[in-house]
Amino acid sequence: MSVYGSFPGTRPRRLRTTPTLRRMVAETRLHPADLILPAFVREDISEPVPISAMPGVVQHTRDSLRKAAVEARAAGVSGIMLFGVPTEEKKDALGTAGTDPDGILQLAIRDVRAEVGDELVIMSDLCLDEYTDHGHCGVLDAEGRVDNDATLERYAEMAQVQADAGVHVVGPSGMMDGQIGVVRDALDTIGKEDVSILAYTVKYSSAFYGPFREAVGSSLTGDRRTYQQDPANVRESLRELALDLEEGADMVMVKPAGPYLDVLAKIADAVDVPVAAYQISGEYAMVEAAAERGWIDREKALLETLTGIRRAGAQMILTYWATEAAGLLRAQR
Repeated sequence: MSVYGSFPGTRPRRLRTTPTLRRMVAETRLHPADLILPAFVREDISEPVPISAMPGVVQHTRDSLRKAAVEARAAGVSGIMLFGVPTEEKKDALGTAGTDPDGILQLAIRDVRAEVGDELVIMSDLCLDEYTDHGHCGVLDAEGRVDNDATLERYAEMAQVQADAGVHVVGPSGMMDGQIGVVRDALDTIGKEDVSILAYTVKYSSAFYGPFREAVGSSLTGDRRTYQQDPANVRESLRELALDLEEGADMVMVKPAGPYLDVLAKIADAVDVPVAAYQISGEYAMVEAAAERGWIDREKALLETLTGIRRAGAQMILTYWATEAAGLLRAQR
C-alpha cells in the first residue's frame, strides 16, 4: 500500500507533539486574572492560625491579611473574597457582629482597601452564618426555621455597612429568596450604585463544605437543606439564575465547582454576564490530602482542576490556590 494512502489519514496526535504546539492550539487558557483568593480574617489573634483541614490556609490576623492581599496583587490575581471570623462571645441569634461598622469583616475591608486600593477587587461574603450562635445563614423563627424575609432585612444592613467600608463587590451567599433585589435596593438607597453584586446563584447543599466550617469557626447544628439547593437538581438552577438576573445581579456564581461542572456549563451558556465558580474547601482538601500521601502530583492536579472549571465556562474562579496558581501560570509563560 502506498504511504500516501496509509491508514490513518487523520492524525490528531500531530498537534500534540511539542509543548509549544500544544500551547498554541489550546482551547482553554487559564490566566492569573481569572483567579480570586478567598481569605479568612479572625478577630483577636496575634498570629495566623493554620486550618488543619486545609493545609496551607490560615485564619489571618489583620496584618497578615494585608500581606496576603499584596501578594495576591503582585501575582496577578484579580480579586480577594473576605470572610470574617468573630469571637464566640460576639455571636448571637441575629448575627449583629455582621452589621457592626467596626466588626471584623468591615475592619478587614478597610484594611485591604487602604493597602491595595483599586488594584485588587475587594469582595465580601454577605451572609450571617459566621456571626450567628446557631450557625445558620439567617434569622430563625419561633419554630427554629430560617425566616427568609426577616433575614433579608439583615442582609440589607450588611450590604450597607460593607459598602461603607469600601468593598467593590458584595457576595450574597445565603440563598434567601429575593436577596439580590433587596441588596441592590439597599445599596442604591445609600448612593452605592457602583458596588457590584456577585450573586451566589447556584449554591448546593454539599458535603464538600466540611473544612470551611473549621475555617469560619461555624456554630452550625443541623444542615442547610431548606435553603441551599438540592444536589439532584439542575433545572432549579436555571430558575434561580433567571430570578437573580431579574433582580439585578451583575455576576453569577456556581458553588461548589468541581462536582457541578455540568451545571456551570449550562449557566455559562445561558447568560451574558460574567460567571464565577467557587472551588470550595473540600475540593481543595482532597487534592492536598492525596498529594500529601504521594498519590498525585500536587501542582499538576491543582492546575488541572482549575483548567477544568475554566473550560466548563467560568470566567472567574474562587480558589484557595489563587496566589500559588497564579505564580505557576506565570512561570509557564
